[in-house]
Amino acid sequence: MAVQNSLQIASSPYDDDGRDKRTGTLTSAVAHIITAVIGSGVLSLAWSTSQLGWIAGPVALLLFAIVTYVSSFLVSDVYRTSDSKSGKRNHSYIEAVRTYLGKKRTWAAGTLQLLTLYGTCVAYVITTATCLRAILKSNCYHKEGHKAPCNYGDTLFMILFGVIQIIMSFIPDLHNMAWVSAVAAIMSFTYSTIGLGLGIKQVIENGTIMGSVTGVPAKSVADKLWLIFQALGDIAFAYPYSVILLEIQDTLESPPPENQTMKKASMTAIFITTFFYLCCGCFGYAAFGNDTPGNLLTGFGFYEPYWLIDFANACIILHLIGGYQIFSQTIYGSVEGWASRKFPDSGFVNNFYKLKLPLLPSFKLNIFKFVFRTVYVISTTGLGILFPYFNQVLGVLGALSFWPLAIYFPVEMYFVQKKIEPWSRKWIVLRIFSFLCFLVTLVGLIGSLEGIISEKIG
Repeated sequence: MAVQNSLQIASSPYDDDGRDKRTGTLTSAVAHIITAVIGSGVLSLAWSTSQLGWIAGPVALLLFAIVTYVSSFLVSDVYRTSDSKSGKRNHSYIEAVRTYLGKKRTWAAGTLQLLTLYGTCVAYVITTATCLRAILKSNCYHKEGHKAPCNYGDTLFMILFGVIQIIMSFIPDLHNMAWVSAVAAIMSFTYSTIGLGLGIKQVIENGTIMGSVTGVPAKSVADKLWLIFQALGDIAFAYPYSVILLEIQDTLESPPPENQTMKKASMTAIFITTFFYLCCGCFGYAAFGNDTPGNLLTGFGFYEPYWLIDFANACIILHLIGGYQIFSQTIYGSVEGWASRKFPDSGFVNNFYKLKLPLLPSFKLNIFKFVFRTVYVISTTGLGILFPYFNQVLGVLGALSFWPLAIYFPVEMYFVQKKIEPWSRKWIVLRIFSFLCFLVTLVGLIGSLEGIISEKIG
């Protein structure tokens, strides 16, 4: 009988819990992670390294990689409520928090998760406009000279990105986005490699390695501390993806057990991203020293070859188009799932209509989804226009999400699931680990907020 049931599940288009059958693999999981992790944050790492110096910069990058893997290890294990294959699946990060930690902490985790995902999308709006402006500037500098007044606004570019995202938001959910992540991951490798290559080329042309052990000097000790704190916030933004890890894990087919595949995917993706992060951060700093730009490919440390810089920025834009959707789909799923449960009899919320447009295949349209997703994209675009501060925004987002979502909640859920005894060796080690990460979040948030205030006042 058990064998017969297994065969029926295997041949069914649905999983054992009635949801669409999962078809994700190790490769698709790695692609999703890289799309989520290697984003706009990688471009600020040379600047972060320049603030920390030659010792603290690379060490910070490696430590954040280790912390991210520990975090992903803890989160992947709470996907099922028990170690057995029949354990209840937690389809999302918030569902896992609700299962292990109760309703009160679920509200806190949910608010932080949605705020972080929303803020990341705002950062992607800003970055895309910066890249489009950089392409125009690159062409202008090539024609008119490096000192030409090549100034361009970015509001129109942000609006254009928003229009594209409204169209992309017709993708139903994360399960249908493997191709988007694959394209985005290829783009991220491409522009990271270009940035690395240009950095190496600049170091060779300079004939020396720029920079110092203590990093960029500041006017005062206080100013130096603010910049160091902001740099830590930027690095924190560049790494963790715990906030969407369970959503990615929920796309994986089983067998093998989902947590095993996810751990392998995390190790592979973190190894790849750390290699690129170290190369981009260190070679960017080695190339420009104290003049390292906040954004390696749009800050115009590099002017030539202009066509290669244009191509790299175009790759960033394509990657961010996909990355925006990876983060947005979690918000879409949460809000739309809540609305469906809250208003089960509402046709506006639950009815789908089949549409056929010229030259396009037919598709199903839900009015609530269309309205909500459109308003969501418009709001992220509007905030990007109001607060176009690249490094400072990344620092705030990194600080807000790093400790609570990537460390605190995963550690607490792990304690409950594995029944870790208080004051045991593992309990003490994880508590110390959590506290140290909390300190990093605190200083990163302080430094980044100070940076935004200074930019606004200046």
